[in-house]
Amino acid sequence: MPITKVTRNYQITIPAEIRKALGIKEGEYLAVEIRGDEIVIKRAKKTWKTFKLGRKLTAEELERISEEAMEEEMTWGQ
Repeated sequence: MPITKVTRNYQITIPAEIRKALGIKEGEYLAVEIRGDEIVIKRAKKTWKTFKLGRKLTAEELERISEEAMEEEMTWGQ
């Protein structure tokens, strides 16, 4: 079983053999949860909102979209 160290900033490195086996790439998002006395890390199923090009959005639409995105971010991974 690979071992990793917690840094001064409370970060860990996922060992190369684990990254390769699971195909984890740089910039990918991972969800972290606690199961008893274990830390479980898995791929986050996150979809990003996109805008249709060529359509102008009103200030109200942009504000609503950004509020929805912030609410999603707060509940993401739960």
